Amino acid sequence: MFDLVYSTVSFASYGNAFGLSNVTLSSFDILLAYIVAIVVAIIVALVLKLPLLPSKPYRYSFDVSALYPTPVIAIGILSIFLVLNYTFIYNGIILAAIIGILSALFVKYLFDFVFPKPLDESGEDGVQ
Repeated sequence: MFDLVYSTVSFASYGNAFGLSNVTLSSFDILLAYIVAIVVAIIVALVLKLPLLPSKPYRYSFDVSALYPTPVIAIGILSIFLVLNYTFIYNGIILAAIIGILSALFVKYLFDFVFPKPLDESGEDGVQ
């Protein structure tokens, strides 16, 4: 019964309605999807006016930037989708671009709420 419903709603050229791919991806396709996610995340973060690098000293800085943690979040979320075999269309390239955009938006607007800065030595948090 479930096979009948599954085959009825599937699309011919885009895999199927659930986004699961029925083809295997090559190593080149996976590498290209990761590169697209990283590049799109950095570019969108720079467009959103995130700094390229955090403030100095880098070791004790909890500022977000375009190079960290934006692409790390993008490749982490993309790897979750690839492990679940959800590639959408064009072998995951469109999915990688969408994840890159959403990860840059997350870092810009929601990262400090989800992961607050630690307290200073004086007992105050980093928010002014």
